[in-house]
Amino acid sequence: MSTSADQSSADAAPAEVTAPAATERQIAQVKKVRVHHLVGAKQRGEKLTMLTAYDAITARILDAAGTDMLLVGDSLGNVMLGYDSTMPVTLDEMVVATRSVARAATRALVVADLPFGTYETGPEQALASAVRLMRVGANAVKLEGGRPRAQTIKLLSDAGIPVVGHLGFTPQSVNKLGGFRVQGRGEDAQEALLADAAALAEAGAIAIVLEMVPEPVAARITEAVPVPTIGIGAGVRCDGQVLVWTDMAGMTDWTPRFVRRFGEVGRALQQAAQDYNAAVHNGSFPGSAESFKA
Repeated sequence: MSTSADQSSADAAPAEVTAPAATERQIAQVKKVRVHHLVGAKQRGEKLTMLTAYDAITARILDAAGTDMLLVGDSLGNVMLGYDSTMPVTLDEMVVATRSVARAATRALVVADLPFGTYETGPEQALASAVRLMRVGANAVKLEGGRPRAQTIKLLSDAGIPVVGHLGFTPQSVNKLGGFRVQGRGEDAQEALLADAAALAEAGAIAIVLEMVPEPVAARITEAVPVPTIGIGAGVRCDGQVLVWTDMAGMTDWTPRFVRRFGEVGRALQQAAQDYNAAVHNGSFPGSAESFKA
């Protein structure tokens, strides 16, 4: 999942849709979100929430806000580490981030991405990589791809490792896909996505992220599979939604058009830093009171 999608991907965003009346969320009362709670929420029609997190302080804040799932995404690369894509992210980097988030989260289900190059050679490689993330506190792992990944998902599931699938635009395949492009257009592409989703669910996936998929296609998949679908740029009819937290909170100058900015944290942080700098420069900080509080 990437925060660098080209603006041409914006046509994945649906027209304004009136959401159904809110109902009391039973999952909100859960002390620790687990796999069976996700399926229960889908069956009751309760929307699920997921946000990315890469460090303990952010994870603690998002967890306390009641977020159902925290995704330690390989978007760590372009959001936190300065890479221009997710491709350079290593398993060692994901282990550090996952450990940090898992230490801070008490309620949310922590899902960790398997980064590029850690599962493509086959199920055994994926199992070894997933074990490392689970040992540092992940509650589940996420990997990209459709039917070719079904055998891998089954092996991990049989080993007791919950797996979240990822279909549609898959950032680790950006070069093959020809850039940041909406997926699932045309009848053949739609049928292929439906078949992929069915295969992942049958193999044991606990949820499926649908990224940059036309809303009607995402709706069909959501109706067809028994596990929750988590949309990003896939419309309102998925079982839940996920955003990169820095996009959601307004930490960057640009965000994809399917993102709603729920705050302007970046501007607030910049203003706080400017106020601090000014106070140091003009001598008003530290004042006498601050100097002797210790």
